[in-house]
Amino acid sequence: MFRARGVRHASVQHETQQETPHETRQGIRHETRQEIRRFLDIRPVQIAELELDEGGVLRPGPGSPPLTHGEVFVLVRRGQRPVGTLLGHVPEGADPKTVLMALAARETAEAPAEREPDPERSPALPPVPSTTVVVATRERTEKLAHALDSLLAQDHPDFEIIVVDNAPVTDSTRDLIEHKYAERVRYVTEPVPGLAVAHNMGVAAAHGEVIAFTDDDVVADPRWLTELTAPFVADPGLGCTTGLILPARLRTPAQVLLESHGGFAKGFTARTYDPHDPPADEPLFPFTAGRFGSGASMAFRTEVLRSVGGFDPATGAGTRARGGDDLYGFVRVLAAGHRLHYTPQALVWHHHRETWRDLETQAYGYGAGLTAYLTAILVNRPGLLPAFLARLPRGLAYARTLTASREAGGASERVEGASGGAPGGHDDRTHAWPGRLSRLQRRGMLYGPLGYLRARRALRLRLRGAARSGGATPSSGAALPSSAARSNSAARSSGAAR
Repeated sequence: MFRARGVRHASVQHETQQETPHETRQGIRHETRQEIRRFLDIRPVQIAELELDEGGVLRPGPGSPPLTHGEVFVLVRRGQRPVGTLLGHVPEGADPKTVLMALAARETAEAPAEREPDPERSPALPPVPSTTVVVATRERTEKLAHALDSLLAQDHPDFEIIVVDNAPVTDSTRDLIEHKYAERVRYVTEPVPGLAVAHNMGVAAAHGEVIAFTDDDVVADPRWLTELTAPFVADPGLGCTTGLILPARLRTPAQVLLESHGGFAKGFTARTYDPHDPPADEPLFPFTAGRFGSGASMAFRTEVLRSVGGFDPATGAGTRARGGDDLYGFVRVLAAGHRLHYTPQALVWHHHRETWRDLETQAYGYGAGLTAYLTAILVNRPGLLPAFLARLPRGLAYARTLTASREAGGASERVEGASGGAPGGHDDRTHAWPGRLSRLQRRGMLYGPLGYLRARRALRLRLRGAARSGGATPSSGAALPSSAARSNSAARSSGAAR
């Protein structure tokens, strides 16, 4: 048997080169303390919107104060259409509009001359389907009120809003809806905790041809719902759409750090993912679902989402799986043979997490949610296992890249006066991504499959307990995907996993 003790006696020089577990732990703690110190040095960044047409119009981001000197994260629009972001610096005493217009002009000139147009966008927008907007929430009435105000200001002509109060401990959400929004917002309760369960309750209650989902901590652009749902009319084979997510605030180091590494944005080029014509530049398709979009801005054709059984209730925030409910929905729809379309014209502003501790929780949860959703997919669609195994070697390499600590500095060259990023660019990494967060994400990935199975078992026990007590099941949203939904989905498309 090979003994570590023998190695130590074999070479004194080798001993000095190897760290003991204790020394390794000390080194990691020291590294983490240094990372936190650098983290705390990150300064706030202002948010603004810059319209290039009509002589240029500069305004603060939603809910932001008037611009002053300092760093500014700018959404650039042309004809009210989002075309990119930039990060600029306004010197003290300078006019913000003059500085940022000049910067946008220089960077726009250096950007590619043409960007792929969104085929669903035209001067005369096609009709939009009737839509239900579902917002799941739990004891966050102040943020929820801002979200609902922005949703009620949408220019979509035919939509309803459903608020799903998930496992509430007070009546605050119910009181808010009843006293402020009355008949304009429908209120339902889901007693079983979990984001996917809450979303499934919304699916069951929806009346619209399309169901759109967003979070209770966003501010939706007035055209968000129209832009998110119009593609369903243009493409009958479309099952899902996703949209652009930008930061509502960059006031804390955590918010700035997250956004400097891309945040939730997926770029400013519209794209359609077709399971019958897999993208050549996505060798892991459809399992890298995080590239398609995020749950804060997504919509599904109602009949399609219901046909695949909705979201797996053992996934999502509020369960032991920690997340992955949105990614599960994307892959289930693609695996059923329907297309998914990303449009940057459907914009919401999202309130990112605010503290270092929040980022630690988020990093672990993202890792867990990623592998939990993959486990859920294989449990509910075992026919995808061969395709998954064929992609596994590349998937492991992708996971290592995804969870690596990343140094500051982006690939694009900087323009004088710019802090990074041209319209269309985003992930410019103005701050290093801490190794501590990368390690937590890897730990989460290792935990995810176990977390999903634990969440699934807990849900089954809860359903059985309710049945034995003689009462009704907790809710339609808590039911695990049925075998009928699995077989129907499998029968519709075997080509999605090619």
